[in-house]
Amino acid sequence: MPSSPPSPSAPSGPGSPPGGPVPPGGRGAWAVGKERLRAAATTEPGRLQILGAVLAVLVVVFGAVTAFEISDRASSADDVVSRSQPLSADAASIYRSLADADTAAASGFLAGAQEPAEVHKRYTDDIATASRLLVKAATNTDGSSESAREIATLNEQLPRYTGLVERARAANRQGLPLGGAYLRYANQQMTTQLLPAAERLYEAETKRLHEDDTSARAWPWLSLAVGVIALGALVWAQRRTYLRTNRVFNHGLLAATAASTVVLLWLAVGHTVARAELNDAREHGQNSLQVLNDARINSLKARANENLTLVARGAVLTDDGKKDKYETDYSTGMGKLDTALAQARELADDDAGRDPLAEAADRVAQWKQRHAGARATDDAGDYDGALAKVIGAQDSTGQSFDQVDAALEKALAHEQREFTRSAGDGRGALSGLPVGAAVLAVVAAAGAVMGINRRLSEYR
Repeated sequence: MPSSPPSPSAPSGPGSPPGGPVPPGGRGAWAVGKERLRAAATTEPGRLQILGAVLAVLVVVFGAVTAFEISDRASSADDVVSRSQPLSADAASIYRSLADADTAAASGFLAGAQEPAEVHKRYTDDIATASRLLVKAATNTDGSSESAREIATLNEQLPRYTGLVERARAANRQGLPLGGAYLRYANQQMTTQLLPAAERLYEAETKRLHEDDTSARAWPWLSLAVGVIALGALVWAQRRTYLRTNRVFNHGLLAATAASTVVLLWLAVGHTVARAELNDAREHGQNSLQVLNDARINSLKARANENLTLVARGAVLTDDGKKDKYETDYSTGMGKLDTALAQARELADDDAGRDPLAEAADRVAQWKQRHAGARATDDAGDYDGALAKVIGAQDSTGQSFDQVDAALEKALAHEQREFTRSAGDGRGALSGLPVGAAVLAVVAAAGAVMGINRRLSEYR
């Protein structure tokens, strides 16, 4: 039988794939979209639609990026004011309270079996303050952070220290020489365990303060770049419209340009002001506070060592065995105190900051003079006379120390106010910008679309 003729097939045309035509819907959506976009781009209405979409996306992206970046900066600025700086200050207060408690414990011991009530109250108040601030710091610190580890160390070692002090007091009331050994051991616990942990806590919180401050002051480069691009695109679109229609203004595009300009200026000026205020807070507040805290700490160390010189009575020597350890440490602490006071005077920018420092420097000089007199009296064999010159109510080194501490506290309070004011102003300069940028971006996008639609209506 003759073979059947082949089945007819549709002729192949240009662009048809081998094997026959593409069935309807067989082409990819991406290819169809590209063809439509290409077709739209060849006509003025199509180009206008593309232009309107691009402008709307640009201004919305500008607003979104600005809101995101400034929210991050504002959050960091808020952390500086309400979290990291207060925690840094609390850490310094923990150190100060512990060091002052050690000083008060030595002063009370030197006073004899009947410890003065005001000295005992000072000691208990210092221990209570340190305990309270440790609880506060623990609630505001990540449990896995370095600060949390130091807080755990302090909470563990503080009861041991207070227990040793109580043993020293009990032995001292009974007139037993063992009391001095207990007090020296308590001081060793303070200087080798508690104070180093408190210092590391202060350093960790100060480091976090610096990180938050750096983050808050970082320039929002991405927002500025996107804003310049969006504003440039809007200006170009208006010029294009003018060249094609000879119409000077397109109200929609003009509104979009105005809104974008406001956001860009608000961003630049607001962040510049915030950065300037935060810089001022750092240079004239934060740095001064750090130096003043160092000065106060060294003052406390010197006072504790001065008292322990009389408690030990030459029983503890330096590593080379040639000098009294506590007297040597006293001299070292006073040298560091002088250095810190000189640095603080350089950082002070007004009389309210300089006057307490001048007072502190005068009292430090007086303290050194009285200390030299006390040492000469003790070296001459008059222990009771030296004791009166160290812990007496009048004309004693203890009186000079209290005056130095009061002057430093006054200077710290002033610098703290300066820091809080400047940092608060910096945070305030960024308030409202994230929300304002988002709202104005929506306004700009709507204006751009309305302006382009106005042009499109001329083709209908």
